[in-house]
Amino acid sequence: MLILNAADVRKSLPMAQAIQAMKMAFASLSDGRAEIPLRAQLPVRPHEAVSLFMPAFVQDEQGQALAVKIVSVFPHNSAHGLPLIHAAVIVLEAHTGRPVALLEGATLTAIRTGAASGAATDLLAREDSHVAAIFGAGTQGRTQLQAVCTVRPIDTVWVYDPDIERTRAFIDEMAGTGPVPADLRAAKSPAQATADADVVCAATTSTSPIFTDAILKIGAHVNGVGSYTPEMQETPAETVARARVVVDSRQACLAEAGDLIQAIQEGLISAENIHAELGEIVLGHKAGREDGRQITFFKSVGNAVQDAFASRLALSNAQKMGLGQKVDL
Repeated sequence: MLILNAADVRKSLPMAQAIQAMKMAFASLSDGRAEIPLRAQLPVRPHEAVSLFMPAFVQDEQGQALAVKIVSVFPHNSAHGLPLIHAAVIVLEAHTGRPVALLEGATLTAIRTGAASGAATDLLAREDSHVAAIFGAGTQGRTQLQAVCTVRPIDTVWVYDPDIERTRAFIDEMAGTGPVPADLRAAKSPAQATADADVVCAATTSTSPIFTDAILKIGAHVNGVGSYTPEMQETPAETVARARVVVDSRQACLAEAGDLIQAIQEGLISAENIHAELGEIVLGHKAGREDGRQITFFKSVGNAVQDAFASRLALSNAQKMGLGQKVDL
């Protein structure tokens, strides 16, 4: 078995390649080449936490992939000096079921989640998008930023997080790295972050909208990736109601995405307001953005097909680069 730690995963999943892998993943999901049950959620109530179990089997022109990811989200981990999320991906040989690799999953999750927004931004955001807003100065926010800057010529970024020290650390670490511009600014308020943003990325654990619909720029694109339960909400229901809504998976989002579920419960939208799955746009079955004034909204709750494609890419690159540690089970 090959074991890839966080550093190995980071080296083996460059963002540009990961974005292309996510387009392929969503295409496979939308055209029925993937077996993806809804993820199992196991509440860990004494710690207000949850563990998620996400299996996937996919087959496409490049072959087959079989993987299972386990993600644990423990909101009080910071008190113990630990990350909010711990995760691992077990890769199985598709034709035998034999375990062949174990990948550190938090890094993989962050990269593939960022890459999903990168794919959505590439397909939905205006070509002339230059200003981005990042809500949430954590690990997910970092990969959201990398991905958006990979597919659009972003020259200014506003970063908002209630924790100003986290925001400053985010800016110090990310400014001028790779495709990220040097001009990263700490927003004093959500309104300041949103007002001029062509692309808005929400990567928080909020249970209420993190920006105001009225302040959203005409023609903006919004990526909502933080909320993954019916109780969580980042994007205002009013924004969802007037946007062209694109999702990673209709089935998963209608079951889990609070941004959509709460707007439906308020009577502002129905399930028919979902214009397309992202994979349908990749495949050319549905159109993306139609004009420069349109608001577009990509909602993702995360899907195991992303992990299967990301782990396949990571293993392929790791083998070429000689990364990882081999162990006998």
